[in-house]
Amino acid sequence: MFHTELLLCFLPSILALFLFLILLKRKRNAVHLDLPPGSMGWPFLGETIGYLRPYSATTIGAFMENHIRRYGKVYKSNLFGEPTVVSADAGLNRYILQNEGRLFECSYPRSIGGILGKWSMLVTVGDMHRDMRMISLNFLCQSRLKNNLLKEVENQTLLVLRSWKDSSTFLAQDEAKKFTFNLMAKHIMSLDPWKLETEMLKKEYVTFMKGVISPPLNLPGTPYRRALKSRSTILKFIERKMEERKFKMEADGGEFQDDDLLGWALKHSNLSTEQILDLILSLLFAGHETSSVAIALAIFFLSGSPAAVQQLTEEHLEIARGKKRLGKTDLDWEDYKKMEFTQSVINETLRLGNVVRFLHRKALKDVRYRGYFIPRGWKVLPVISSAHLDPLVFDQPHHFNPWRWQQMNGSSLGIPSTTITNNFMPFGGGPRLCTGSELAKLEMAIFIHHLVLNYQWELVGSDQAFAYPFVDFPKGLPIRVRHRTLV
Repeated sequence: MFHTELLLCFLPSILALFLFLILLKRKRNAVHLDLPPGSMGWPFLGETIGYLRPYSATTIGAFMENHIRRYGKVYKSNLFGEPTVVSADAGLNRYILQNEGRLFECSYPRSIGGILGKWSMLVTVGDMHRDMRMISLNFLCQSRLKNNLLKEVENQTLLVLRSWKDSSTFLAQDEAKKFTFNLMAKHIMSLDPWKLETEMLKKEYVTFMKGVISPPLNLPGTPYRRALKSRSTILKFIERKMEERKFKMEADGGEFQDDDLLGWALKHSNLSTEQILDLILSLLFAGHETSSVAIALAIFFLSGSPAAVQQLTEEHLEIARGKKRLGKTDLDWEDYKKMEFTQSVINETLRLGNVVRFLHRKALKDVRYRGYFIPRGWKVLPVISSAHLDPLVFDQPHHFNPWRWQQMNGSSLGIPSTTITNNFMPFGGGPRLCTGSELAKLEMAIFIHHLVLNYQWELVGSDQAFAYPFVDFPKGLPIRVRHRTLV
């Protein structure tokens, strides 16, 4: 009798607990059902191999196309060993980038941090990223672009272009990389091109880059292992330059000169030696790779658009003749601002070529967006190229059409200009917008100016840009040039 009464006494509590567990399970199931549709693929590997399979850089690739067709523009997957939400939705991509640090956080695979360094601008978050970003932004302010960097960009452009022999054939991608490396070496550490130390650094950097874009296998003989060794050599070189400047400053009883990025960081920051080393390496990587690929893409796209080359030639010929009448030779900021069609060509090159195709983020909190649930801790990949190649955003998105940027009132399909500008994100967006975006556009414009005034070119053989996911020309983009004098 006592046991029966005891059972009856606790029965309501037991039933309440049972009901609570049922409701909790239903809630979890509901949350699970709110996840975007998709497939998690194979255990551990997930769908990473398919996602990283090379494809034409002017498309989003068969993997993305098939998944969008099957699941929609937002889908779940297992990529890089983690549960992931992939977004080809332009609105969600903007939402992710605008909520950096609040709902989402930069989160690259550990192998990237391992080779670029834990203090690299690419992987740091929070206050440290903000501090490093401010150093870069202050050094790349518009006054420095106008008064210092424009002249250096032109000098390095002419150094490369004047080495081209008439009717010669060479790899345009290598020439673009030569230009951007020389520029970044001068801009970051005041290194002069063709000097032995600069050429040695370039050699180590090439080995380093092969490892960055290779599978992260830290085994003897692998590109990744060789890259780690080259990284150590590059950092020792940069540190030696730092020590030389400290010694010179102490000997002269003065202060650091801030005419390059290394000097600027030493003079205007409280960063440790290790942090400055990783900052310099990451900016050398970012400034060299993205700009060189963008220039190679411009050469490639323009080779198939004689009308664009003709309009570019007319624009730059007018600038050059105006300077000749005034007795000037070097380009200045006013000349740069006159390159309006050139800016359209640059925008279209970045839109169609998509140098940066997707970004790595992580959800800091449970996030709901238009009926989708993104669990805290899940990786999120906003695919920037998807909006750039979306026919709902850009009319005939797979055609190279720089004139679309001159219209800006909408295309023949009536797409509003705000839709285009809001979804054009070649340099990312939000608090992590690329600090070198204006320098990159300046480099492209000055290079194009001297290219169209001094050379005609044609592709030799067949080559096109592929996404690996990094963008590259498998054959190096062979071209044949013919010299011409228009001014």
